[in-house]
Amino acid sequence: MILYPAIDLKDGNAVRLLRGDMEKSTVFNTNPAEQAIEFAQKGCKWLHLVDLNGAFKGEPVNAAPVEAILAQTGVPAQLGGGIRDMATIESWLDKGLSRVILGTVAVENPRLVHEAAKEFPNQVAVGIDARNGRVATKGWAEETDVLVVDLARSFEDAGVAAIIYTDINRDGAMQGPNIGSTVALAKSVSIPVIASGGVSSLQDLIALRDCGANLNGAISGRALYDGAIDLTAALEALNA
Repeated sequence: MILYPAIDLKDGNAVRLLRGDMEKSTVFNTNPAEQAIEFAQKGCKWLHLVDLNGAFKGEPVNAAPVEAILAQTGVPAQLGGGIRDMATIESWLDKGLSRVILGTVAVENPRLVHEAAKEFPNQVAVGIDARNGRVATKGWAEETDVLVVDLARSFEDAGVAAIIYTDINRDGAMQGPNIGSTVALAKSVSIPVIASGGVSSLQDLIALRDCGANLNGAISGRALYDGAIDLTAALEALNA
């Protein structure tokens, strides 16, 4: 199982939010590329990047720090936030991004997901962010009536590389992931699932690894910054 260290970008800084609230952000590094290099030097195989401002605005905002990360690390990276048309998808992939994450547009324009996944095999993921089983969009600011499993199943034959499932109520709260919902989603589709939200200890990672759902990976942010998870030890445990 892959551990994806998270670098969430707000106003050019690496931050973490509490339950998706932009007003409750903590700056952990004013140089996101420096943070990415640190993660890479410790052996991570992927990076998970989010343009938080872009998610709200609907277009890339933190392009400069993302480009710096891509230029200064040799680690594959996936990016979500403000990617809502084919031109933006193509632009990011041309700049060296390994995978784009489509979230809001997966609800509002699912055809784009199908077209992009066909045009760029293994380079398009769907981000499903949810509160109480229902999908939220536009930087988690708007809640919909769309059920997580229904949205995931709608892309079953699209050829997407992964589904990144985030339980918003757990995100940044250091209370552990929603393993039950993650497992239920993973067992309902054949698309690889990456768990996100609340991963706050090595025990959480091991529980996800051993949950029986064959998850592709897990994303962790605040716990890595706070030192609650030692990245080197976590990578060793997941590769054991």
